[in-house]
Amino acid sequence: MSKIKLKETVIVEGRYDRIKLSELIASPIIETGGFRVFKDKEKQELIRAVAKRRGILVMTDVDSAGFVIRNFLRGIVPQEQILHAYIPTIKGKEKRKPEASKEGILGVEGIDRDALIASIRNSGAHIENSLPLVKGGGSAQADSEGLQNFTSDSENRDITKMDFFDYGLSGCANAAQNREEVLASLGLPKYLSANAMLAAMNCLFTKEEFEQYLSQL
Repeated sequence: MSKIKLKETVIVEGRYDRIKLSELIASPIIETGGFRVFKDKEKQELIRAVAKRRGILVMTDVDSAGFVIRNFLRGIVPQEQILHAYIPTIKGKEKRKPEASKEGILGVEGIDRDALIASIRNSGAHIENSLPLVKGGGSAQADSEGLQNFTSDSENRDITKMDFFDYGLSGCANAAQNREEVLASLGLPKYLSANAMLAAMNCLFTKEEFEQYLSQL
């Protein structure tokens, strides 16, 4: 079985959804943190920036809470930049939970792989290629400034801390100013730390794309 590589960044509700999908797709995955995204302006700005550059694929649960989150994202992202993947409505309970959800249906984390892949394909997402499936997927995480909780495949989105050093974005006297200039050009908060910015850049760019972007600033 191979991983699916998508053009779009995938938006999910929580950590277990992200973990499940990271086993199937080789593209960045961002958590909304459930309803926390409603007040998280930093996360909203990241989602807008990612949507503008790559597009987003929303894959929330099919319960009422999931649809509330979908509708919120529709309100902050232009229609042409957002796609929706809908999982099947299946009665049941996730193994890790002591009891079923309020509405008694499975969330993203409880849906089998074939059904998840079918949902992605039916969404109209742009599938770029397939990669060997590695259980657990690659992951990278930001610090606690609101941009944490996303996964990216390290084989394809490999901007590293050493790259930031080489680009003058960390470890030098004017690194903070350089980061602010790049973040401002992308419409992201200028106060992000190097770690949080690294997380955001891995959602937005491959290493090659980021180098090209920097060369044009």
